Order: sequence, then C-alpha cells, then structure tokens
Amino acid sequence: MTPPELSVSQWFNTDQDISLADLHGQVVVIEAFQMLCPGCVLHGLPLAQKVQKTFASDAVTVLGLHTVFEHHEAMTPVSLAAFLYEYRITFPVGVDAAGTGSMPKTMEAFHLRGTPSMLLIDKAGTLRAHHFGEVNELRLGAEIATLLSENRPDRAMLGSKC
Repeated sequence: MTPPELSVSQWFNTDQDISLADLHGQVVVIEAFQMLCPGCVLHGLPLAQKVQKTFASDAVTVLGLHTVFEHHEAMTPVSLAAFLYEYRITFPVGVDAAGTGSMPKTMEAFHLRGTPSMLLIDKAGTLRAHHFGEVNELRLGAEIATLLSENRPDRAMLGSKC
C-alpha cells in the first residue's frame, strides 16, 4: 500500500519540512507517539532511538510523529520541545496536523488505533508494516534488515496488517 503523505503542522529537530516522497530509496521508520503516553515513553521512543543508532542514516530514516488525540491543552509545541530535549530525542519529529474532529490528520489517514504505533515504509515507498503497542526489538530489527536487503518491486506485508 502506498502510504498517504504526512500532514505536519510543525517540525522539530530539523530545519526543513520532510515528505515521504523525499525519502524514496530509504527505509523509513515512523514512531507515532504522545508525550503523555506511558507506553510511548517506556517502549516506543527508546526503540526508535535504538533504531536510529543501529542503522546507517543513509539507509534508514527515523521520524517521530507527535499525534495528539487527547489532552490537547497539555501538549503544546513548547511542551513538546522541552520533552524532546529532556528525553534526548534527536530524530526529526513532526506535529500531526489537527483534523476536523479530535483525530489528527495523519493518524486518521494511516488508520492508527492509538499510540505508540510504528510504521515501516520500504525503499520503494510502500507501507510494509504497522505495529500498535510494544514492538519486539528482535522482530523489528529483522523486519528492517529484510527491507534493507530488498531490491525487487514486488513485496509482501511484514508483521501485522495495515
């Protein structure tokens, strides 16, 4: 499945806007999180940081997506900047743009059930895996290694369904 483009209102840890189209040729790991989500803080974000440190930056790009669907008043850009600094998150993080209801645009477009959610996009720009909740580190490493080794346009889904 070709994923929808990210709908981001503001970026942190980068000086430029990022689009999935710009990342064609790389494996993209997107960690969707909320800074007040215990599972995100304990599992999702540390795993995304580990992926960033483990794989070469020219082969795998890690992005954060701060997708707020509750407690909107507590999750301001100033609060997010402090959170990213405190937790030493260095990969680019986009703020999911507000939708018409309580669900942010990218969260709705990707049919995310909540946070933490991790999305894997292959080098051809195809959404290959969508994980909700805690992700097994070894399984994730194997999935990323599989995506890195592929050269063919025909691909199958990895892990859970999209």
